[in-house]
Amino acid sequence: MGCTVFTDRRDAGRQLAQTLRRFRGTETIVLGLPRGGVPVAAEVAAALGAPLDVIVVRKLGVPYQPELAMGAVGEGGVTVVNHEVLSHLHVSEVELSAVAERERAVVAERAHRFRPGHAALSLEDKIAVIVDDGIATGSTARAACGVARAAGAATVVLAVPVAPEDSHPERWPEVDEFVCLDRPRWFHAVGQFYSDFGQTTDGEVAALLRLAAASTAGEQGGQAAAPAVTRITPEHASEDREVRIPVEGAELAGHLTVPAAARGVVVFAHGSGSSRHSPRNRYVASVLQEGGLGTLLFDLLTPAEEAHRANVFDIDLLSRRLVEATEWLQHEPAAAGLPVSYFGASTGAAAALAAAAVRPEGTASVVSRGGRPDLAMPALGDVQAPTLLIVGSRDEVVLELNRRAQRQLQCESRLAVVPGATHLFEEPGTLAQAARLARDWFIGHRAPSGTLTA
Repeated sequence: MGCTVFTDRRDAGRQLAQTLRRFRGTETIVLGLPRGGVPVAAEVAAALGAPLDVIVVRKLGVPYQPELAMGAVGEGGVTVVNHEVLSHLHVSEVELSAVAERERAVVAERAHRFRPGHAALSLEDKIAVIVDDGIATGSTARAACGVARAAGAATVVLAVPVAPEDSHPERWPEVDEFVCLDRPRWFHAVGQFYSDFGQTTDGEVAALLRLAAASTAGEQGGQAAAPAVTRITPEHASEDREVRIPVEGAELAGHLTVPAAARGVVVFAHGSGSSRHSPRNRYVASVLQEGGLGTLLFDLLTPAEEAHRANVFDIDLLSRRLVEATEWLQHEPAAAGLPVSYFGASTGAAAALAAAAVRPEGTASVVSRGGRPDLAMPALGDVQAPTLLIVGSRDEVVLELNRRAQRQLQCESRLAVVPGATHLFEEPGTLAQAARLARDWFIGHRAPSGTLTA
């Protein structure tokens, strides 16, 4: 086979989903292996219209040879034991129990971190499609398949974008079907088959699960549950596609989604170290789309430009890119005539405010989430668009920077503090609250259609 290189985990998930369409149906549950398998699984679940969950497992290593598995444990008290290994190496029941107890504690902690306050989806009599970003040794994937089987899954499907040619998961008794896009002969590591193989964080896993859920978790402290979030599909949108945005000296990748009868379009400006694939921004975008707003998520810099760290903090460059992307957007038929707003995170918030300052008649509103508006301090006095600054109560340094920046704004502005949230809004319910604040601000501050400058 030839050697496939995927753009990133999202691209791999979309390609993998094409080979799994026969599993569409109410009996299928897609399970991502944390952490890197979850972005792949999220795309598969979306394409199949299936629930998304994680399958948290821990290998049970032989006490004096921990790299050798004698079984695995998963949520719900599921334990899978390799009796042949136990017998051959004379592992006692006491030794097995001690290892299992220790690993169950790790499983419980990780499951709570990924899915706070929620139990795992039941696999009883279901088709469990277990997804990872690739197979190297296969030990974790095999353990996950065994746990899914022990949890009552009627069919276990293991699906990965890439695996070594000499691996044979289809021969594992735990696997009913193995789906793999490429099995190259020369295989050193999974990451060699991805252009972007950046680390997936715990917060991103949790955000992807919230995005995929039929309804989000209720917020802590007795607050109301977050509204249901449904991914906008081509059947419900006038536009939903990957785009290429020409700017001076470069071409930028993005994704444009415009619901039918959209009220406006929000252009996202991500922060340093992030991209258009940020689960947090994608989650916020889904909430905006449910509110009838279009979204444009795009990379402000090319990969080559991002390699130069100074560009990430070049607010003048980033704001020019935003302005150029906005001009491109206004010539797109699906977005023509719609009010344009900006949503910025971290350094992207400074770029959004600077762009709004040079487009005083063409920007309907601005929202900053965990932003650094202080980095655009010289431009703040020229911003006319109503501006909402959202900051977590536990993000103390950035909160103070936002307070100082708000004093420089001459436009309508509000500082909204989300209780219990830190900089990335990883705490349960906090990102949902920030998303709703942004949605309501954008909907309540829309310029009349047709008043925007070209």
